[in-house]
Amino acid sequence: MSSMSLVAFTAVATLTLLLCVLTGPDRDDLDTFYTGYGSLSPLRNGLAIAGDYISAATVLGTGGVIALCGYDGVVLALSTALSLMLLMFLLAEPLRNAGRFTMGDALARRMPGRCVRITACAVTIAALLPLMLVQLAGAGQLMAFILGFSDESVQTCCVIGLGALMISYAAIGGMKGTALIQILKIVMLLGSGTVVALLILHRFDWNPGALLTAAARGSGAGTAYLHSGLQFTGGPNPRLDMISSELTIVLGGACLPHVTMRMYTAAGARQVRRSMSWAVSGVALFVLIISIVGFGATALVGRSAITAADPQGNTAYLLGSRAAFGADVSTAGTLLFTTVTTALFLTLLASVAGMILACANSLAHDVLATRAKQTPVRREMKLARLSALAIGVPTILLATLVQHHSLQPLATLSFCLGASALAPALVYGLFWRRYTRAGLMCTLLGGTVTVLLLMPGTNLVSGTPGAAFPHTDFNWFPFTTTGIVSIPAGFLLGWLGMVASGRRGAAEQRRQYEAVEGWILAGAGRRGA
Repeated sequence: MSSMSLVAFTAVATLTLLLCVLTGPDRDDLDTFYTGYGSLSPLRNGLAIAGDYISAATVLGTGGVIALCGYDGVVLALSTALSLMLLMFLLAEPLRNAGRFTMGDALARRMPGRCVRITACAVTIAALLPLMLVQLAGAGQLMAFILGFSDESVQTCCVIGLGALMISYAAIGGMKGTALIQILKIVMLLGSGTVVALLILHRFDWNPGALLTAAARGSGAGTAYLHSGLQFTGGPNPRLDMISSELTIVLGGACLPHVTMRMYTAAGARQVRRSMSWAVSGVALFVLIISIVGFGATALVGRSAITAADPQGNTAYLLGSRAAFGADVSTAGTLLFTTVTTALFLTLLASVAGMILACANSLAHDVLATRAKQTPVRREMKLARLSALAIGVPTILLATLVQHHSLQPLATLSFCLGASALAPALVYGLFWRRYTRAGLMCTLLGGTVTVLLLMPGTNLVSGTPGAAFPHTDFNWFPFTTTGIVSIPAGFLLGWLGMVASGRRGAAEQRRQYEAVEGWILAGAGRRGA
């Protein structure tokens, strides 16, 4: 089975790299590199959005939480779907109207200035770098589990090789190339996952109640497995900790830059609405699949086997998929499991490639290209491709250093930064007339600093067996995420920055906002409108 998976991985890597080469933009076509020039249909763009949104960390991490914590894991999965719905109903159209290529474009629409763009780029990289490390460091562990090797040097070589491949996707394919990879990934992931979910239900005579009962029995927690609170039982305020975590996921997931950049690829307001409808539908189907497979893993394999393979339960999705075929695995079952592992492999490749592209676009367009009043198109294209290399190489090196530590704090850090810095900045910047440049800088920098100060004190970093540093204890902040403090702080700091600007500054910003309000909210005057 492992040899078949290796052949499938090699074939997929070759095919996707060829797709990027064939669909890559010309040297003088910025719109195609940054946005695909709006050439994707709503269906394809929606699948690409869903592909960007469903990362490998989401598949493996959420599946593990469902398998180990039951009800709490399902709430976590539903929060991811709710986050995309928030993006669909609140931010998608204004983002598409205000921005052109990057989040810096959207924020600088009403507050032009290089400092705004540089700060937006810095927060973009800060928010996505931890998530890229999680995906890339986890790639070596996943390859080791699937292919059956345990040598650490081989895992490190896998991280380096996959990282180089992901940089190639972003630098060569641009937005359109990575979109095609995301589409292929989401189709394989949802297709193979649907078949596995149906096989698991078939094992329990199509009775969801029997599946849940068996999962509760296999979890070792009894009926507590099917009620809230199991994930956060070790903390002093489990209910508040759960609310903080869900709020962080809902606000943070919707505002991460590799997801919001897909809003700029739609040709018009109607197209972005239709794209988001397809994306939400795809994510809703994924939530259903991951819930069934997670419960199936606990019911068929048991909690002890899941935690033996990985203490965080990150292999539960694979264990549940393998157990769905029963003891006697046929040739068809082997092919299907190979498809599942290949879909996860492609999910790793596509997720990091999309994040590298988002960071590279921001670095090239918001920082490097704005040094001159007018940068030639060919030069900006070269800068964008070099930026992919500049982002990717340090990410690979850092991933090799953190691959043997718990990666959950890094994934949580990304969502906390999205919820505490980017979400308040986008909500205020797109909808509040009196919002000022000082308020924006206070939101972005203050929210980021608040998260970075609080995160080391959480129980994900130290003080618990599953923490990044389990043998030390500097856990002074008694929550899993920083959202309970940092999200209100992000909004409060933005308001304080506006107050500090004075009435004259707020009145001036109001006049500037009113000049572009129709552009932002209704798309009046936007290219292609």
